[in-house]
Amino acid sequence: MTNPYIGHESQMCGVEEHRLVGGKGDGMRLFLVRNGKGLEYTVSADRCADISRLSFRGINMSYFSPCGYVAPAYYDGVGDGFLKSFTAGFLTTCGLNAVGTPCEDDGETLPLHGTAANIPAEQIWWEKDEAELRIHAVVRDQASFAHKLLLKRTIGCSLEENRLYIEDVIENEGDREYPAMVLYHMNMGYPLLSEHARLYIPSVDVKPRTEHAAKDLDTWMQMLPPQPCFEEQCYFHSFQGDGLAAIYNPDISQGLAIRFDPENLPYFTEWKMMGHRDYVLGLEPGNCHPDGRDRMRAEGRLTVLQPGETVRYRVDISMIAGENQWEAVCGKS
Repeated sequence: MTNPYIGHESQMCGVEEHRLVGGKGDGMRLFLVRNGKGLEYTVSADRCADISRLSFRGINMSYFSPCGYVAPAYYDGVGDGFLKSFTAGFLTTCGLNAVGTPCEDDGETLPLHGTAANIPAEQIWWEKDEAELRIHAVVRDQASFAHKLLLKRTIGCSLEENRLYIEDVIENEGDREYPAMVLYHMNMGYPLLSEHARLYIPSVDVKPRTEHAAKDLDTWMQMLPPQPCFEEQCYFHSFQGDGLAAIYNPDISQGLAIRFDPENLPYFTEWKMMGHRDYVLGLEPGNCHPDGRDRMRAEGRLTVLQPGETVRYRVDISMIAGENQWEAVCGKS
């Protein structure tokens, strides 16, 4: 039924398609999504249908790196060349052929965090019903005489509540078994992130990734103001029951919560990077840790798909408005 108060439905909510002009992002396709309740985000069609921006009630929630938007044509797939085009945004998909440290594995030379984040969606479209807006995308991480992984992604948001989800199906379309790795590199940024931000991760175990991180293990949950020459610190969290990570900043009276199934996505990495301009907190569920595919294989924990086999993953994100909602997420009310 049409609403007699509005002229076009986009007056309240919807999806608008844009293209960037100029710079390294020239020509990139962007889908701006608004749910009409205060939630807005941008899906970057030419970068794995990742979420480049996220805001709530007009306030930025995510981190945008110094390199800004970078089109896939500029991708450097050697070693850590990934960092030259790491826009970050709210979501960068790490995978699908590799996640984490560059390495050699099973005869392949693998770059930092794999190739998926720099692959354009071959197909992308959106739909809307009374309850939800959904963007669908198809991304092929494939090559001749090599791996042939297919990603089918849906990003949906509620039109009734301020929440969204990412649901992925990964299929091995090749004729031989092949690893399928994914890490949802979700990046919190200022003004959500500051030294006043509160972090809640109800994990049952926390392990530092390095000796440097171990020095501050007791304060993994405490944020700092931007520090000169800060060295990143990563912590690996384990869960029993539901997977949850939440952040809230009383200065802006809002935050967000990330939920996932730790049986399905058994690894969770907290990336604490408190540097000048490199000021970001990564909250990252995945089916692997970020120490490289060779390490995952050596540990016997690498997800390998047989020809025609699929896996499905889902991550839910809900916005937090005010202390009462924050306390409810933390189980205090």
